[in-house]
Amino acid sequence: MTYFGFLAQFVGIPILIFAFLNWLDARRGKAMPQPLTSWTARPVIIALIVVAVVYTTPWDNYLVATRVWWYDTDLVTNITIWYVPIEEYTFFVVQTIMTGLLTVWLMRRMPIKPLPQNGLKMRRWSTGITAVVWAASVVLLLLTFVAPDSFWRYGTYLALEVSWGLIPIMLQLIVGADILWRHRYTVVTAILSSWLYLSATDAIAIQSGTWTINPEQSLPLLIGGILPIEEALFFLITNVLVVFGLTLVMEHESEKRIPAALRQWLHQRKPQTPAVTGAGD
Repeated sequence: MTYFGFLAQFVGIPILIFAFLNWLDARRGKAMPQPLTSWTARPVIIALIVVAVVYTTPWDNYLVATRVWWYDTDLVTNITIWYVPIEEYTFFVVQTIMTGLLTVWLMRRMPIKPLPQNGLKMRRWSTGITAVVWAASVVLLLLTFVAPDSFWRYGTYLALEVSWGLIPIMLQLIVGADILWRHRYTVVTAILSSWLYLSATDAIAIQSGTWTINPEQSLPLLIGGILPIEEALFFLITNVLVVFGLTLVMEHESEKRIPAALRQWLHQRKPQTPAVTGAGD
Protein backbone atom coordinates (compact mmCIF):
# COMPACT_ATOMS: atom_id res chain seq x y z
CA MET A 1 0.00 0.00 0.00
CA THR A 2 1.48 3.36 -0.99
CA TYR A 3 1.47 6.12 1.61
CA PHE A 4 -0.82 8.33 -0.50
CA GLY A 5 -3.06 5.31 -1.06
CA PHE A 6 -3.28 4.86 2.70
CA LEU A 7 -4.17 8.53 3.20
CA ALA A 8 -6.81 8.52 0.47
CA GLN A 9 -8.47 5.34 1.68
CA PHE A 10 -8.30 5.65 5.46
CA VAL A 11 -8.29 9.40 6.05
CA GLY A 12 -9.67 10.97 2.88
CA ILE A 13 -12.90 8.96 2.92
CA PRO A 14 -13.73 9.79 6.59
CA ILE A 15 -13.06 13.48 5.82
CA LEU A 16 -15.61 13.37 2.99
CA ILE A 17 -18.14 11.58 5.20
CA PHE A 18 -17.88 14.03 8.11
CA ALA A 19 -17.75 17.05 5.82
CA PHE A 20 -21.01 15.83 4.27
CA LEU A 21 -22.60 15.17 7.68
CA ASN A 22 -21.66 18.64 8.89
CA TRP A 23 -23.02 20.11 5.68
CA LEU A 24 -26.30 18.28 6.29
CA ASP A 25 -26.45 19.71 9.81
CA ALA A 26 -26.01 23.21 8.41
CA ARG A 27 -28.70 22.64 5.78
CA ARG A 28 -31.09 21.44 8.47
CA GLY A 29 -30.31 24.43 10.68
CA LYS A 30 -28.77 22.38 13.48
CA ALA A 31 -26.89 25.08 15.34
CA MET A 32 -23.75 24.81 17.41
CA PRO A 33 -24.46 25.04 21.17
CA GLN A 34 -24.08 28.63 22.37
CA PRO A 35 -21.03 28.01 24.62
CA LEU A 36 -19.13 26.76 21.57
CA THR A 37 -19.66 29.79 19.35
CA SER A 38 -16.68 31.91 20.32
CA TRP A 39 -15.20 30.98 16.94
CA THR A 40 -16.54 29.01 14.01
CA ALA A 41 -14.72 25.75 13.43
CA ARG A 42 -13.17 26.45 10.04
CA PRO A 43 -10.59 29.07 11.09
CA VAL A 44 -9.80 27.07 14.23
CA ILE A 45 -9.11 23.91 12.24
CA ILE A 46 -6.92 25.90 9.84
CA ALA A 47 -4.99 27.34 12.78
CA LEU A 48 -4.58 23.87 14.28
CA ILE A 49 -3.20 22.61 10.97
CA VAL A 50 -0.58 25.38 10.99
CA VAL A 51 0.38 24.59 14.58
CA ALA A 52 0.51 20.85 13.85
CA VAL A 53 2.83 21.29 10.88
CA VAL A 54 5.11 23.80 12.58
CA TYR A 55 5.35 21.93 15.89
CA THR A 56 5.60 18.40 14.49
CA THR A 57 7.99 18.96 11.57
CA PRO A 58 11.30 19.21 13.53
CA TRP A 59 10.34 16.33 15.81
CA ASP A 60 9.26 14.06 12.99
CA ASN A 61 12.36 14.82 10.94
CA TYR A 62 14.55 13.96 13.93
CA LEU A 63 12.83 10.58 14.33
CA VAL A 64 13.27 9.71 10.67
CA ALA A 65 16.88 10.99 10.62
CA THR A 66 17.77 8.84 13.63
CA ARG A 67 15.93 5.81 12.24
CA VAL A 68 13.29 5.58 14.94
CA TRP A 69 11.08 4.78 11.99
CA TRP A 70 11.45 4.67 8.22
CA TYR A 71 9.44 4.25 5.05
CA ASP A 72 9.53 1.80 2.17
CA THR A 73 11.05 3.90 -0.61
CA ASP A 74 8.94 2.04 -3.18
CA LEU A 75 5.73 3.14 -1.42
CA VAL A 76 6.42 6.85 -1.05
CA THR A 77 7.24 9.60 -3.52
CA ASN A 78 10.74 10.95 -3.96
CA ILE A 79 9.53 14.36 -2.80
CA THR A 80 10.98 15.01 0.65
CA ILE A 81 11.42 18.05 2.86
CA TRP A 82 14.52 17.45 4.98
CA TYR A 83 14.26 13.75 5.83
CA VAL A 84 10.49 13.27 5.60
CA PRO A 85 8.41 12.48 2.48
CA ILE A 86 5.67 14.89 1.49
CA GLU A 87 3.06 12.27 2.43
CA GLU A 88 3.99 12.65 6.10
CA TYR A 89 3.30 16.38 6.03
CA THR A 90 0.04 15.62 4.29
CA PHE A 91 -0.84 13.30 7.19
CA PHE A 92 -0.39 16.19 9.66
CA VAL A 93 -2.97 18.15 7.69
CA VAL A 94 -5.55 15.49 6.94
CA GLN A 95 -5.55 13.95 10.42
CA THR A 96 -6.28 17.38 11.89
CA ILE A 97 -9.11 17.90 9.42
CA MET A 98 -10.60 14.44 10.00
CA THR A 99 -10.53 14.64 13.80
CA GLY A 100 -11.68 18.26 13.70
CA LEU A 101 -14.73 17.50 11.54
CA LEU A 102 -15.63 14.52 13.73
CA THR A 103 -15.41 16.71 16.83
CA VAL A 104 -17.57 19.44 15.28
CA TRP A 105 -20.21 16.88 14.35
CA LEU A 106 -20.23 15.55 17.91
CA MET A 107 -20.38 19.04 19.42
CA ARG A 108 -23.88 19.50 18.02
CA ARG A 109 -25.07 16.28 19.63
CA MET A 110 -23.39 15.76 22.96
CA PRO A 111 -24.64 17.23 26.26
CA ILE A 112 -22.77 20.12 27.86
CA LYS A 113 -22.44 20.20 31.62
CA PRO A 114 -21.99 23.22 33.90
CA LEU A 115 -18.45 24.33 34.64
CA PRO A 116 -17.20 22.61 37.82
CA GLN A 117 -16.97 24.77 40.93
CA ASN A 118 -13.40 23.67 41.62
CA GLY A 119 -12.13 24.62 38.19
CA LEU A 120 -8.89 26.24 39.29
CA LYS A 121 -7.94 23.23 41.42
CA MET A 122 -8.78 20.91 38.53
CA ARG A 123 -6.53 22.90 36.18
CA ARG A 124 -3.64 22.89 38.65
CA TRP A 125 -3.85 19.21 39.55
CA SER A 126 -4.24 17.95 35.99
CA THR A 127 -1.34 20.10 34.83
CA GLY A 128 0.80 19.03 37.78
CA ILE A 129 0.24 15.32 37.20
CA THR A 130 0.96 15.74 33.51
CA ALA A 131 4.14 17.67 34.36
CA VAL A 132 5.37 14.75 36.49
CA VAL A 133 4.84 12.34 33.58
CA TRP A 134 6.58 14.79 31.25
CA ALA A 135 9.57 15.08 33.61
CA ALA A 136 9.85 11.29 33.78
CA SER A 137 9.89 11.13 29.99
CA VAL A 138 12.67 13.72 29.87
CA VAL A 139 14.73 11.65 32.31
CA LEU A 140 14.18 8.57 30.14
CA LEU A 141 15.17 10.56 27.06
CA LEU A 142 18.39 11.70 28.72
CA LEU A 143 19.19 8.10 29.62
CA THR A 144 18.82 7.07 25.97
CA PHE A 145 21.36 9.74 25.05
CA VAL A 146 23.78 8.93 27.86
CA ALA A 147 23.68 5.15 27.33
CA PRO A 148 22.56 4.59 23.71
CA ASP A 149 23.84 1.01 23.67
CA SER A 150 22.10 -0.07 26.87
CA PHE A 151 18.57 -1.37 27.37
CA TRP A 152 17.44 2.27 27.74
CA ARG A 153 17.53 2.57 23.94
CA TYR A 154 14.25 0.65 23.78
CA GLY A 155 12.58 3.66 25.41
CA THR A 156 13.77 6.12 22.77
CA TYR A 157 10.54 6.42 20.77
CA LEU A 158 8.41 6.48 23.92
CA ALA A 159 10.52 9.20 25.54
CA LEU A 160 10.62 11.31 22.39
CA GLU A 161 6.87 11.28 21.84
CA VAL A 162 5.84 11.85 25.46
CA SER A 163 8.34 14.65 26.06
CA TRP A 164 7.21 16.26 22.79
CA GLY A 165 3.46 15.75 23.14
CA LEU A 166 2.86 16.68 26.75
CA ILE A 167 4.23 20.23 26.49
CA PRO A 168 1.21 21.61 24.55
CA ILE A 169 -1.16 19.35 26.49
CA MET A 170 0.04 20.93 29.74
CA LEU A 171 -0.68 24.38 28.28
CA GLN A 172 -4.17 23.26 27.28
CA LEU A 173 -4.88 21.83 30.72
CA ILE A 174 -3.72 24.90 32.64
CA VAL A 175 -5.95 27.07 30.47
CA GLY A 176 -9.04 24.92 30.53
CA ALA A 177 -9.06 21.48 32.13
CA ASP A 178 -12.39 22.41 33.68
CA ILE A 179 -13.73 23.55 30.29
CA LEU A 180 -12.72 20.24 28.78
CA TRP A 181 -14.47 18.47 31.65
CA ARG A 182 -17.58 20.50 30.88
CA HIS A 183 -17.50 19.09 27.35
CA ARG A 184 -16.32 15.66 28.44
CA TYR A 185 -18.89 13.71 26.40
CA THR A 186 -17.73 15.32 23.18
CA VAL A 187 -14.06 15.28 24.15
CA VAL A 188 -13.92 11.63 25.25
CA THR A 189 -16.01 10.34 22.34
CA ALA A 190 -14.00 12.26 19.74
CA ILE A 191 -10.64 11.22 21.18
CA LEU A 192 -11.50 7.56 21.67
CA SER A 193 -13.11 7.05 18.27
CA SER A 194 -10.39 8.82 16.27
CA TRP A 195 -7.63 7.20 18.36
CA LEU A 196 -8.92 3.65 17.96
CA TYR A 197 -9.64 4.13 14.27
CA LEU A 198 -6.24 5.60 13.40
CA SER A 199 -4.43 3.03 15.53
CA ALA A 200 -6.19 0.23 13.66
CA THR A 201 -5.37 1.75 10.27
CA ASP A 202 -1.77 2.30 11.39
CA ALA A 203 -1.49 -1.41 12.10
CA ILE A 204 -2.67 -2.09 8.54
CA ALA A 205 0.01 0.26 7.16
CA ILE A 206 2.73 -1.35 9.26
CA GLN A 207 1.64 -4.83 8.22
CA SER A 208 1.69 -3.80 4.57
CA GLY A 209 5.18 -2.31 4.96
CA THR A 210 4.28 1.31 4.25
CA TRP A 211 6.35 2.32 7.27
CA THR A 212 8.38 0.43 9.84
CA ILE A 213 9.03 1.15 13.52
CA ASN A 214 12.59 0.38 14.59
CA PRO A 215 12.48 -2.47 17.16
CA GLU A 216 15.88 -1.33 18.50
CA GLN A 217 14.39 2.00 19.64
CA SER A 218 10.93 0.94 20.80
CA LEU A 219 9.51 -1.29 23.49
CA PRO A 220 8.83 -4.97 22.67
CA LEU A 221 5.13 -4.43 23.28
CA LEU A 222 2.98 -5.04 20.22
CA ILE A 223 -0.81 -4.74 20.23
CA GLY A 224 -2.20 -7.67 18.30
CA GLY A 225 1.35 -8.70 17.52
CA ILE A 226 1.62 -5.82 15.02
CA LEU A 227 1.13 -2.34 16.46
CA PRO A 228 3.91 -0.98 18.71
CA ILE A 229 2.53 0.54 21.89
CA GLU A 230 4.26 3.81 21.00
CA GLU A 231 2.24 4.10 17.79
CA ALA A 232 -1.02 3.77 19.69
CA LEU A 233 0.21 6.37 22.17
CA PHE A 234 1.19 8.69 19.30
CA PHE A 235 -2.33 8.71 17.92
CA LEU A 236 -3.75 9.20 21.39
CA ILE A 237 -1.54 12.26 21.96
CA THR A 238 -2.16 13.83 18.56
CA ASN A 239 -5.93 13.41 18.75
CA VAL A 240 -5.95 14.82 22.28
CA LEU A 241 -4.14 17.88 20.96
CA VAL A 242 -6.66 18.43 18.17
CA VAL A 243 -9.80 17.82 20.24
CA PHE A 244 -8.57 19.83 23.22
CA GLY A 245 -7.47 22.69 21.01
CA LEU A 246 -10.69 22.88 19.01
CA THR A 247 -12.88 22.72 22.11
CA LEU A 248 -10.93 25.33 24.06
CA VAL A 249 -10.80 27.87 21.25
CA MET A 250 -14.49 27.54 20.37
CA GLU A 251 -15.64 27.80 24.02
CA HIS A 252 -16.53 31.34 25.20
CA GLU A 253 -15.18 30.73 28.68
CA SER A 254 -11.64 30.39 27.32
CA GLU A 255 -11.63 34.01 26.16
CA LYS A 256 -11.82 35.23 29.75
CA ARG A 257 -8.55 33.45 30.57
CA ILE A 258 -6.26 35.03 28.02
CA PRO A 259 -4.60 38.47 28.30
CA ALA A 260 -6.79 41.40 27.30
CA ALA A 261 -4.43 42.52 24.54
CA LEU A 262 -4.45 39.06 22.95
CA ARG A 263 -8.22 38.85 23.33
CA GLN A 264 -8.66 42.17 21.54
CA TRP A 265 -6.25 41.14 18.77
CA LEU A 266 -8.17 37.92 18.20
CA HIS A 267 -11.53 39.69 18.15
CA GLN A 268 -10.27 41.96 15.41
CA ARG A 269 -9.56 38.90 13.28
CA LYS A 270 -12.81 37.08 13.79
CA PRO A 271 -15.05 36.73 10.73
CA GLN A 272 -17.62 39.51 10.86
CA THR A 273 -20.40 37.41 9.37
CA PRO A 274 -19.47 33.77 9.91
CA ALA A 275 -21.07 31.45 7.41
CA VAL A 276 -22.78 28.29 8.58
CA THR A 277 -21.34 25.59 6.37
CA GLY A 278 -20.57 21.92 6.65
CA ALA A 279 -16.85 22.25 7.28
CA GLY A 280 -16.90 25.65 8.92
CA ASP A 281 -19.23 25.15 11.83
